[in-house]
Amino acid sequence: MSDATLHAHSLDPDSFAVQVADSIESFIVATTEVAKGDEPDSAVPFLLLEVSQLLLAGGRLGAHEDIVPDERYEPDTGPDVDVDELRLRFADLLDPVDVFSEVFDPYEPRKAPVPCRISDNLADIITDLRHGLAHYRAGRTTEALWWWQFSYFSNWGPTASATLRALQSLVSHVRLDQPLAPLGGLDTDEDLPDDDLAEEAGRVMVQEIAGPLGLHSRK
Repeated sequence: MSDATLHAHSLDPDSFAVQVADSIESFIVATTEVAKGDEPDSAVPFLLLEVSQLLLAGGRLGAHEDIVPDERYEPDTGPDVDVDELRLRFADLLDPVDVFSEVFDPYEPRKAPVPCRISDNLADIITDLRHGLAHYRAGRTTEALWWWQFSYFSNWGPTASATLRALQSLVSHVRLDQPLAPLGGLDTDEDLPDDDLAEEAGRVMVQEIAGPLGLHSRK
């Protein structure tokens, strides 16, 4: 039983709140362990699995009716935990495939892709999830669910979805023996024209990333 569940003494272990909280805490614990870099050979496949499982919890929150908090104003949870070190660990672990391109809203016509980082995304997701977990551990279950649902729609849901697409694409390129689209020169600090974004992709060949990132091509 997770620490989050232990804090919810009055909740049924099979309740929606407990299941969501356990999924969220499991994601935080697992990805934080990956960031330590102790098992780099399995980093990308493991992150693919963890983000996929997190989005299942997000889908349950998204399909749930609107959750209304008990109080009009959100209680103070104190300062959010600094994730800069975690972000840097992810960036170091995922180099040279950290940067990818993403279209944030597929229903917004002619929206240009923008450069993103998997490391930034993971750190931002964890920040959102920890904020709700602070409410949950303080016994404010409805507040926690409200925050997780709201931030699923507004931030961590789209961010996790983009991250999942990047990780799945990375695994697919390697397993199907397809060189990655160029990544060199593309950076989140640059404001590139649409045509340059496609060309500034640098070439990272499968043989350069498969071993270090725990991926194996199809025989």
